[in-house]
Amino acid sequence: MILLPYSTEKSRSLFERALRVLIEGGSSPSRGPANYGDYPIFIDRGKDSKVFDVDGNSYVDWMMAYGALPLGHAHPSIIEAVKEAVSSGTLFAAATEIEVEVAEILQRIIPSAERVRFANTGTEAAMAAIRLARGFTGKPKFIKFEGHYHGWYDDFLVNAHPHPLPSLGHRNDPIKIADSSGLNRHALADTIVIPWNDIQAVERAIETYRGQIAAVITEGIMANMGVIAPKQGYLEALRKITEENNILLILDETVTGFRIAPGGCQEYYQIKPDLCTFGKALGSGFPVACFAGRAEIMEALSWGGVLHYGTQNASRIGLFAARASLKELLKDKGKAFNYMWTIGDKLCVGIQKLFREFGIQAIVQSVGPMFQIMFTTKPFIRDYREFCASVDRAKYQKFSLALFEYGVYMSPSASLHSVATLAHREDDIAFTLEAMRNVLKDGKI
Repeated sequence: MILLPYSTEKSRSLFERALRVLIEGGSSPSRGPANYGDYPIFIDRGKDSKVFDVDGNSYVDWMMAYGALPLGHAHPSIIEAVKEAVSSGTLFAAATEIEVEVAEILQRIIPSAERVRFANTGTEAAMAAIRLARGFTGKPKFIKFEGHYHGWYDDFLVNAHPHPLPSLGHRNDPIKIADSSGLNRHALADTIVIPWNDIQAVERAIETYRGQIAAVITEGIMANMGVIAPKQGYLEALRKITEENNILLILDETVTGFRIAPGGCQEYYQIKPDLCTFGKALGSGFPVACFAGRAEIMEALSWGGVLHYGTQNASRIGLFAARASLKELLKDKGKAFNYMWTIGDKLCVGIQKLFREFGIQAIVQSVGPMFQIMFTTKPFIRDYREFCASVDRAKYQKFSLALFEYGVYMSPSASLHSVATLAHREDDIAFTLEAMRNVLKDGKI
């Protein structure tokens, strides 16, 4: 329930204080003014499907820490698991039974996970996966798709954020646009950037760089341009063409893992990559990630081969949380996933109905619990270039920020997305749709 009149003065004051010690007042640009306007809302606590800010306002939370919380906030199973872990030690940097146990669960549910290695974040897992692919194959180059985000490692940090369409060049020969200053000047030399959802583009790149490509890395669902699903048969074709050309397929499931299906996109779309990465939802709020894949490839990590160190790898507390979360998600043959799909679908249908009622030119793109509103005249968005050219990102931001006043918290960035979880209920859907109705009725977009 929002306090009336709606006030975020404590957040404003905290932001002014934060600016004196933190760059942009925070520890990630996505939490700062670029997404939130003058200042961000400072969150104090969360419970189930709600978050509460420092001013006492409550919000139905559809962002859920960018999808890291499939059970919602402060789930009792996670709380108890973490208490158990902390009471007997925080970190040993040594072999532990919980590491084996969680790896066994992952091996059982992820189709391609013959062997597992733990890391801390999705970025780290992707870095390790591409190093492993290069080390195993002895080839230097890899294909990375426009609009896909695999973390902030130098080799991946290209064409991962929206840019004006003319700056992208012709789709047959995309211009590489680095997403940061300070990259190693040679970092992108072996990164081949091509459009996604276009198997002919993959064929051209393989022919151009024949014998030099170690891997193709892809998201199963494009999740850094809202939500863009693969065309029917695209991932299967990608798997086939990489196998035929002795190129490894790396499936980045940092976002889709433990949200689309128990085994991720690879289970849902029935493809088996050579390597895959997981993060976010794996740790259920704790920094736990992993990469996994074919045993013969993963064995290249053995001592003296492809190096992968990390004192915090297989974080003990995080793995206790991961085990508890996985057990909840896998109960009753994974009914939790059906539930999350149902909640996501019902909300999306309701939003689309509202837009039609008010004559708003917008669509809702979704895959199960993952969804994003796109203000566009197009009936659907199929790739990065269409997103850059056709989606009104400023209008979406205005809409999402207006929802805060009515007690709904969605990602304020059009490039990201929102997510339904096990904690959301039918009344959260009704509350959210009523908030959206108020924003539209009041002409706030």
